Amino acid sequence: EIEKAHPDLFNILLQIMDHGTLTDSNGKKVDFRNVVLIMTTNAGASDMSKPAIGFKSSRREGDDMEAINRLFTPEFRNRLDATIQFGHLPPEVVHRVVEKFVLQLEAQLADRNVTIELSPEATEWLSQEGYDELMGARPLGRVIQEHIKKPLADEVLFGRLVKGGTVRVIVEQPESGPSRLSLNVLEEPVAPRPDPVPAKKAKAAKAAKASSSTTPAARKRKPSAGRGKAEPKPSPDAAGEGSKAVKRKRPTVPSVPKGGE
Repeated sequence: EIEKAHPDLFNILLQIMDHGTLTDSNGKKVDFRNVVLIMTTNAGASDMSKPAIGFKSSRREGDDMEAINRLFTPEFRNRLDATIQFGHLPPEVVHRVVEKFVLQLEAQLADRNVTIELSPEATEWLSQEGYDELMGARPLGRVIQEHIKKPLADEVLFGRLVKGGTVRVIVEQPESGPSRLSLNVLEEPVAPRPDPVPAKKAKAAKAAKASSSTTPAARKRKPSAGRGKAEPKPSPDAAGEGSKAVKRKRPTVPSVPKGGE
């Protein structure tokens, strides 16, 4: 939201958009030639929320550009390549936003072994209750907090999902009053979920450590199974044969005759 920035920032951006460089107070230059500047603004949002005059159109057209012209100087607007106006989200995109919020909630409950199934009617109900043309999809988070997270937390902590399970979100239509969401805990066993990414990395590191310990160099350093046991003593026969062999290898010394013999 560029309109909330300090007014001096516009002069800095003028230098960047004009020359592709930025010089600081110490004379150091920073290259911005390969940088794409994308700025958002809420200028004209209040004017667009006002009702249109006449019967042919329900939206005010052109007021957003008038607000931009009032907010930014001509030299700043002249250096902008394009001004894109965000339109309203179509229903299929809002459905994807709903699925994103539910997947994030399911990821938070992964350690509890809780799986969430969202019915098409519940997706449509959340899309209608959580999306506003003026505010966008921001109210959707509060709707999911009120109608799914709070009752689901009670089931996980004190109810039927203490040991995990599968919960299906459906829409109930009471006899009097508006429709509402309801949580149904399924009785069938929960399918095993894949391990999270940190667990996979830990297993991979453990497998790499095990494979490194079985390399030829590691095998040489690995103690043998028989080490630590008392070595068998040689038999007496084997000891005698060994001593005889040693005696035969020793040279014999000739005897010296005594005097007179």
